[in-house]
Amino acid sequence: MNLNNSRWLGHAACFLAYSIFGFNIIVCKSLTSSTYLSPMGIFLLRSVGAGAIFWVLSLILPHETVARRDLPKIFVASLLGFFLTQLLFLAAIPLITPMESSIMSSLTPIYTMFVAAVAVREPITVKKAAGVLLSLSGVLYLILGMKTTGGVQQSSPIGIALMVGNALFFAMYLGIFRPLIERYSVVTFMKWIFLFSTVMSSPFAFEEVISVDYSALPSRWLWELSFLIVLATFVAYYLIPLGQKLIRPTLVSMYSYAQPIIAISISIALGMDRLTVGRVIATLVIFAGVVVVSRSRSAANGVSK
Repeated sequence: MNLNNSRWLGHAACFLAYSIFGFNIIVCKSLTSSTYLSPMGIFLLRSVGAGAIFWVLSLILPHETVARRDLPKIFVASLLGFFLTQLLFLAAIPLITPMESSIMSSLTPIYTMFVAAVAVREPITVKKAAGVLLSLSGVLYLILGMKTTGGVQQSSPIGIALMVGNALFFAMYLGIFRPLIERYSVVTFMKWIFLFSTVMSSPFAFEEVISVDYSALPSRWLWELSFLIVLATFVAYYLIPLGQKLIRPTLVSMYSYAQPIIAISISIALGMDRLTVGRVIATLVIFAGVVVVSRSRSAANGVSK
């Protein structure tokens, strides 16, 4: 695969992954508003379900051995990129308004840009900073114009703090672990990520998870849980490291700006909102920022962005 084609694959993988995350915000809001399982219980099921799929795939695909010295690094990657990130997200969702949740998440590319500059020496160029800020202005316009119904009417300080932590930890994962991810196939890397996240969460939720009568749960809740495990975890977390292999960390994180676009698109499709010229312009501004970052100095030097 030539360099241009690999970049396009990286862009497509990240856009699709973050589009799934956009739907996942709505699904997680519904799952966590119920009393069937705690956020930790939902997280454990998510880890076990997606991890099982990755381990089964690894048995089918050619065997790949992970160096022992890399296992502690993968453990930290699992801690930052999945365990802490997703646990904080699930805990924050009931405590924060959708608008403020989106605003906190929109800061991830800025955090990632600085983390990547330190961890993998990804340069912060004027063009890159301008692209990030250009996209941020577009996404803030969309978020502030969103109509939200249901959920909490006012965010708690704890909810906001949890979402800031969520964004910071995921930025650290994106910015630090690209060199490690490049050493292994996506399936090999992710099967260990989910094994470690299962081990970390089991002491807190194992008893709760095995005590639930799943046959008595509403079918809608089970379908939402299936979406969370299969699409929002297995598929999305397959696509994210694939994108990390092919484009730079800052650019990967900028696809988080697809989430408010997806949320607004769903609202329009359901007749809950309407398309406006301002929103079309804001969407174009967001993607213009992505283009600017992708064409910054690193790309000009022949380094995949």
